[in-house]
Amino acid sequence: MRLLFVVDGRSPISMNWISYFVETGHEVHLASTFPCEPDLSLTSLTFIPVAFSGEKLKEVGRTSRSWMVNAISGASYVKLRMLIRQKLGPLTLNRSKPFLQRIIKQVNPELVHAMRIPYEGMLAALAFREFEQTHIRQKRPPLLISVWGNDFTLHAPSSVLMKRYTQETLLSADALHTDCLRDERLAYEWGFRRERPTIVLPGGGGVRLDIFSPPISSESLDENGMRVINPRGVRAYIRNDIFFEAAKLVLMKNPEVRFTCPGMADEPQIEKIVNQMGLSSKIELLPRVSYAKMPELFKSAQVAVSPSTHDGTPNTLLEAMACGCFPIAGDIESVREWITPGENGLLVNPIDPYQLAEAIDISLHDNELRSKAARINNRLIEEKASYQVVMKRAEEYYRLLINGVSQNGDKV
Repeated sequence: MRLLFVVDGRSPISMNWISYFVETGHEVHLASTFPCEPDLSLTSLTFIPVAFSGEKLKEVGRTSRSWMVNAISGASYVKLRMLIRQKLGPLTLNRSKPFLQRIIKQVNPELVHAMRIPYEGMLAALAFREFEQTHIRQKRPPLLISVWGNDFTLHAPSSVLMKRYTQETLLSADALHTDCLRDERLAYEWGFRRERPTIVLPGGGGVRLDIFSPPISSESLDENGMRVINPRGVRAYIRNDIFFEAAKLVLMKNPEVRFTCPGMADEPQIEKIVNQMGLSSKIELLPRVSYAKMPELFKSAQVAVSPSTHDGTPNTLLEAMACGCFPIAGDIESVREWITPGENGLLVNPIDPYQLAEAIDISLHDNELRSKAARINNRLIEEKASYQVVMKRAEEYYRLLINGVSQNGDKV
């Protein structure tokens, strides 16, 4: 198959998905909305700036970041950047559209797959609408849109323009991929046509079980003592402030517990919170950790925490479960598709530090609960989230779309 992906090429989620098609011998072209250098044998790679993803803005962001953190009391740089992109990002789409149209004409793909609605899906849908008008007699490839966990619950309602472009993207999509059943339902509410094909699969292609697997023995856990990992990094929808409050409460009862936080080192706001709470000796702030090194961190911890207020199916949640970590997550509809509270994990109010602290304390001390959850999760990941199983289904879905979707997107 000749495939064109419109994605953020920096994203491990996107690269995990795309690498399957490169490794299985398909012709893969990448149009990335951010500069990137993926370690993949791509047929072509093009950078299309959209929603302020250009290098110049990134440099401005780096030099002004420290000033922003100090000048705007209590404001998050990540949230501020997200707000700017939500309000103004759609205005950049028309400027970027001709670049993508030119790539589509040059590549002549059998399928175009845009991963997440803002702004890759929006850009692809806009390019396709004009493409249809100017090439009315030429059969165009089907357009597949992936919905990521926050597209509907966080981004779509954030502004008038985001709402409009989300609806128009779904109207233009020939097919849909969501990472949870909730988003399939919401897609219909936002305008996706019910007669068009959909599939529900983990957004990153699932878990590579040859990498993410339980520890061979409990020795590494014994050596590390009681350890909790928060693998979510710094995101606008992750309540790390609540997580650190909960950590302090846990440490008051269990001073021997240690917390590991990849993707949080050199973050001024995070370091400020940790120092103010007197937690610097108990909480290990790590830089961004590579995909290949994450299993080691998961295997050294008994508990993985995801203090999220918005999510689909978090890839780190599935990876943690595959490594035998006991999952604690925000009580979100999509996460309930994977976790049954008290059976294979715990769900909490993500803005209640006392509830989160209690869940951490219970899970650290209830060996039987953790063991039962590990058995359930091992089977669950093998059956529903194994990388090979998920990506074979994705490949079959691609073939269906290429062979079974007409020009107007209806099933043939």
